[in-house]
Amino acid sequence: MAGPFGSANRHYWDGKAGFNLATWDVDAFVAEPARLTRIVAADRDPLGDVWGKSLLHLQCHFGMDTLAWARLGAAVTGVDFSPRAIAIAIDLAARAGLAARFVEADLYATPRVLQETFDIVYTGGGALCWLPDIRGWAAVVAQMLRPGGTFYIREAHPVLWSLEDERDDAQLVIGRPYFEVAQPTRWDAEPVWEKDAPEVTTHYGWSHGLGEIVGALIDAGLVIEALREHQSCLWQALPGMVEGEDRWWRLPDGPERLPLMYSIRARKA
Repeated sequence: MAGPFGSANRHYWDGKAGFNLATWDVDAFVAEPARLTRIVAADRDPLGDVWGKSLLHLQCHFGMDTLAWARLGAAVTGVDFSPRAIAIAIDLAARAGLAARFVEADLYATPRVLQETFDIVYTGGGALCWLPDIRGWAAVVAQMLRPGGTFYIREAHPVLWSLEDERDDAQLVIGRPYFEVAQPTRWDAEPVWEKDAPEVTTHYGWSHGLGEIVGALIDAGLVIEALREHQSCLWQALPGMVEGEDRWWRLPDGPERLPLMYSIRARKA
């Protein structure tokens, strides 16, 4: 994604990569050869057997989920636009003793950078909100899949993204766009990963409705095989959410009120 929005987001995720490396369970992941990430452990059955298949992970960050799929037998390639994240991913693969390829590329440039197709294209949680054009994203997914190949995503639900997430009460209030709009939402976050940083780190996100996402995949030539909505989230997306013993986050009261994530499995015809 070119332009000032893309540059700001790349700077933000370069910083986030170092912060996440220091705060996630990276050492435990390296030390335990059978360890999977939470999201891959949840998605291994819905996606199915990946052994011996080529898997492309779009927006892979620094590759822990990518490497978890490698532990399940996939031949993995991870793509991300953050050079720092890709450098960390390459080092992490070496530390874990796992075969993996990591490539620095903008999402929309992936077909030009990787002129090949894959058995599986995968996207993990918290990815689509960084993309301005959901139809362009779906076209990339379709281009990177072999005929008969599988696409799988587990992502934060668009309704969740549309909520006001800084309230000090338990009300669920929609205050941000649900559908895709041209102008992104601007966020100004304290750069906690940069000691004594003098200013906030500005970054931008875009909304995409569930119908827009599913419709874009269908229009790109994919056949939807499964669509599920989930009452748990990979992270604490709202202040009142509580973490369960399984380390997934949920609303403490009335979890049936709100879908927190969704998953889609699709096939390229």
